[in-house]
Amino acid sequence: MATKPEAPAVVDVRSVPKLGVLAWSFVGVVAATAIVVIAFGAVSEILLPAVFAAVLAVVFKPLVGKLERRGLKSTLAAGVVVLGLALVMTVVMVATVRGIVQQTDEIGDSVDAALANASAELNVEKESLDDARAAAEKTAPAISDGFVTTIVSGVEAMVGLAGGLILGALIMYYLLKDGTSLRRSVIAQIAPSIRGEVDGFIGYACQTLRSYGRGRTVMSAIVAAVIGVASLLLGLPLVFTIVVANFIGGYIPYIGAFLGGGLAVIVALGDGGLDVAAVMLLVVVASNLLLENFVEPRVMGRTLDIHPLLVLIVTALGGFLFGIVGLILAVPFTVIAGNAVGRLRARGFLELVADRAEPAIKKVLD
Repeated sequence: MATKPEAPAVVDVRSVPKLGVLAWSFVGVVAATAIVVIAFGAVSEILLPAVFAAVLAVVFKPLVGKLERRGLKSTLAAGVVVLGLALVMTVVMVATVRGIVQQTDEIGDSVDAALANASAELNVEKESLDDARAAAEKTAPAISDGFVTTIVSGVEAMVGLAGGLILGALIMYYLLKDGTSLRRSVIAQIAPSIRGEVDGFIGYACQTLRSYGRGRTVMSAIVAAVIGVASLLLGLPLVFTIVVANFIGGYIPYIGAFLGGGLAVIVALGDGGLDVAAVMLLVVVASNLLLENFVEPRVMGRTLDIHPLLVLIVTALGGFLFGIVGLILAVPFTVIAGNAVGRLRARGFLELVADRAEPAIKKVLD
């Protein structure tokens, strides 16, 4: 008995325009992102310090308000905050660089001792370590020459960076002094129907940046203190360098903790051997896990409730696109962008764009 052939599957042609809208929307987002990235790269020496200064202005605006309530004028209060922050950053940078430069030989001795301990305790052939060290020594002149060439050719970049820092300081000063009035002026130019929504979004963005800055500072201080105390108890050298590296690294999610903790483990391995390094590694891992699972939610609250995997991805992407500023600001900017998308979706803006784009997509598909 012959079987009746199955009818061919029917494709709902009504779904084709919607798929086309989604596809072209994705292409448009990618193109717009590429244009923005290229534009940022062209002016990054000035734009990135300016963006960072604007973020710092948002974070430290409450401190200016406290100074104003104590009787200082807004101009003086903003100047005190900017100069104070510049002084603190200069002291930290100078102390860190000076400590690392002065202790370069000690760091090298720790690395050499770590290699020797690895050869003895992990049964690594000494000849293999000697070959690796010889290869590194052969490349040292090339590295040095390249470094000198980079410094000589980078004078123009340093001038641009200095100009960007000066511009950033001025932007931070004026935002601290006149930020509230500037916000009111911007809101006044927006249509009354969405004025409240835009003002609410600006308030949310400012609160997010403040929560992130406050939370990162607290968490970095906790981790740096724990690792510093552990270093003292274990009798390690370079304690100040270890503490500063972990405190500064704490502002870069995951990556900074890895670098700062790695320095502590290397010094511990070189000074005390594998057992001391294992103890330091346990302290580094435990302190960061405790920070991530218990301290961070309490410090930052639900405002920055974001999955650790997404934090790692956006941090790496931000560093790749925008350097150190991208590493530090990728997470709060991702949270702010997510809130903006949610607000647009709630008001039906995305559906409106799709509906208006659908006729054009149909013409293209036809």
